[in-house]
Amino acid sequence: MIEFGTPQYRRVTLSLALGSFLVFCNLYLFQPMLPFMATHFSVSETQINWVFAAATLALSFSLVPWAVGSENIGRRVVMLSGLIAMPVIGVMMLFFDSLISLVLLRALMGVALAAFASVAVAYMVEELSAKAFSHAIGTYIAANSLGGISGRIVGGTLTDALGWKEAVLVIACFTIVGVLLVAWLLPQQQNFKPQKGMMRYHNRALISHLKNRTIWLAMLIGGLNFALFVNLYSVMGFRLVAPPHQLPIGLASLIFLCYLAGTLSSTLTSVWSDRKEPIQGMLLGTTISLAGMLIAYFDHLVWMTLGLLLISFGAFFTHTLAYAWVSQKAKRAKATATALYLVHYYIGGSIGGFYLIYCWQHGGWQAVIYGGSVLYAGIYWLCFRLEGKSKPTGVNSVIIDNKK
Repeated sequence: MIEFGTPQYRRVTLSLALGSFLVFCNLYLFQPMLPFMATHFSVSETQINWVFAAATLALSFSLVPWAVGSENIGRRVVMLSGLIAMPVIGVMMLFFDSLISLVLLRALMGVALAAFASVAVAYMVEELSAKAFSHAIGTYIAANSLGGISGRIVGGTLTDALGWKEAVLVIACFTIVGVLLVAWLLPQQQNFKPQKGMMRYHNRALISHLKNRTIWLAMLIGGLNFALFVNLYSVMGFRLVAPPHQLPIGLASLIFLCYLAGTLSSTLTSVWSDRKEPIQGMLLGTTISLAGMLIAYFDHLVWMTLGLLLISFGAFFTHTLAYAWVSQKAKRAKATATALYLVHYYIGGSIGGFYLIYCWQHGGWQAVIYGGSVLYAGIYWLCFRLEGKSKPTGVNSVIIDNKK
């Protein structure tokens, strides 16, 4: 096993953090562009959301197949295959001018992104010692966040300054360089053992996780939470470029710096978990996020920015606790359980966009508040249900939970 502080540890940490940065940079590149793209293709806000949703939907449905496939051919091969495909797909976007072609290519991009996202953590678990893994995972998650922020800001500013195709080309070129570095830095696996014939095992594990309400309810919380979080940002992008603000796309994309509040709150969950119950934390995070949506009602940049900071802080707090809950409560096939959580997470983000953007189209931010409140109410209800399912403690609770 690779120990903390060794040259091999630094190679693994740097390469996986860079790969994660590239994945999330490409995933969220188009989110700030949506107002511009709606005008460019002369379609509605709801229709243009397919450019973003196609990638997240395809990613969500590809996570488990890639994870299962990696059991046969290895994690490193799967990760590098996905990374190599990313700039190729990006360049292909430059040769098509129709919205349908762009949506299809974005869906293909989602499949490629899932290859890395589905097995990177499994690679770390297998190759790193426990101490090394506990340090490396923090760097990896931070790279997720920074990649998402960077992709959005670069996408928005370059589109504003040069055009959307130029933004895609710049990111594709940057991705090529990054992929070459990852391929050079990432060591060959030493502790991987191919396991063939795992399809039946994973299918049974998926069914058992979905039947276990203690796990499945947390997955639903994660899905609704992300549906609100990521798409309140999308709606805010449309709001800022419309009258009375009429901000340029590049300036409007700076709202994604508010994600840093979520980066902070995710690090605070460990402190919370040491002293309080995770479900109470999910309720608290949801309440903070809800307060942010309500504060953003006031049509001033200061209040809207404060609202986004609270939305980010609360949503990341809830997400981190729900994600950890699934990992801890799954008594077997933990990798399958966490992958299934991410499936719910990204499906929620995809479908939630059409829902909240539709609300925006037909009633502005006030309608978004009404529609969003329904989703927040759903999270509260799920949290209370989850609390009821997890009340028993000790050995008996494990037995009861596994029978549900």
